[in-house]
Amino acid sequence: MYPSRRLFLGAAAALTALAVESGLAGSAAGATGKKHSDVANGGKPGSGRESFFTRSADGTLLAGEAQGDPAAPEILFIHGLRQSRLSWDKQFVDPALTGFRLVRFDLRGHGDSDKPASPDAYSDPDRWADDVAAVIAAAKLRRPILVGWSLGGHVAGTYLRKYGGSRIAGINLVDAVTKLSPDLLTPLAVSFAKTAVSHDLGERTAATADFLAACFHKPLTDIELQRMLVVNGMTERAVNEGFVKTATPDLEPVFQAYPGPVLLTHGVHDRLVRLAMSERIKALHADSRLSVYADSGHSPFYEEPARFGRELAAFTTASTRG
Repeated sequence: MYPSRRLFLGAAAALTALAVESGLAGSAAGATGKKHSDVANGGKPGSGRESFFTRSADGTLLAGEAQGDPAAPEILFIHGLRQSRLSWDKQFVDPALTGFRLVRFDLRGHGDSDKPASPDAYSDPDRWADDVAAVIAAAKLRRPILVGWSLGGHVAGTYLRKYGGSRIAGINLVDAVTKLSPDLLTPLAVSFAKTAVSHDLGERTAATADFLAACFHKPLTDIELQRMLVVNGMTERAVNEGFVKTATPDLEPVFQAYPGPVLLTHGVHDRLVRLAMSERIKALHADSRLSVYADSGHSPFYEEPARFGRELAAFTTASTRG
C-alpha cells in the first residue's frame, strides 16, 4: 500500500486552489464551443493544443482539449472513474502519437466539467452517450478511435448502444468495465462501490485514497500521487451512487454487435477489474485482439506508456486506413 492517506492531507491545500481554478475555467466557458489555445488552456507554448467547452443534451457543460492536425486520424480518450482528462498526459506528449488528432475531455461529474448533484444524472446510460456525441461534434471528429479506460469503456459502450458504431473507426478498451458483475470485478472493487459513496466524510476520504492506490501496480512518485488525489477529490459523490445503479449493467451484447475492430488492453496486476472481463469481449468479438501488460495494474497506459503508444498508433493506423 502506498502512503496515500498521508499524502492526502498534503494534497488538500492544492485541491482548494484547483477547485477555484476549475470554477474560473467553467465560468469562462459560458459559450458552447468556445476555444482557447496553448497556454490559455494549460498547454505548453507552441503545443498547438486547444481547449473547448460544449454542452451535452441535458445542458451539462463538458471541458475538453484537442491537439494535432484536424485532418489526421483521430483518437478520442475517455478516462476512468474519479479521474480526469489529465490521465492521458503521457499520451499527449508521446512521439508515437504525434501524427494523430488527439482529443480528451472530463466526464460529467469530474475535473472541469459540470457536476450534477443527482445520481440520476449518472445512472441513465443515455446521458453518458450524449456526452460522447457532444464531444465528437464539438471537436469536429469524423470517425475517431474511442479509447475507454475502466468506466470510460462503459461510457464508450453507452455511445455505441444509442448511436451505433458507424462513425467509430475502432475501439480500444483499457481494463474496461463492460459488465457490472462480481465475477468480473475484484472484491476490492466491490467494496469501493460502497465506501466511496459513504456519507461519512472520513470513510469516503480514506476510500478515495485507497482506490487511487489500487489503480497502479508500479509505485507513483509523491508528486504524481498528490496531483491525482486532488483530481479524485474533485469528483462528485453522486457519480459513484448513480453509476452502480445504471440501467445497463451489461454492455457485452453491444460490443459483440459492434462491426469495427477492438483492441483490448489489460494489466496483469489489475486489482479492480479481472482479466476475465477483457477475455470475455475477446471471445465475443471476432475482430478483436487482447494485449496483456505484464508490468501493469489497472493503468497500463500510464505504467507502460511507450508500449501502449506504439500499439495504439498501429491500431489506429490499421483501423482508419482507406
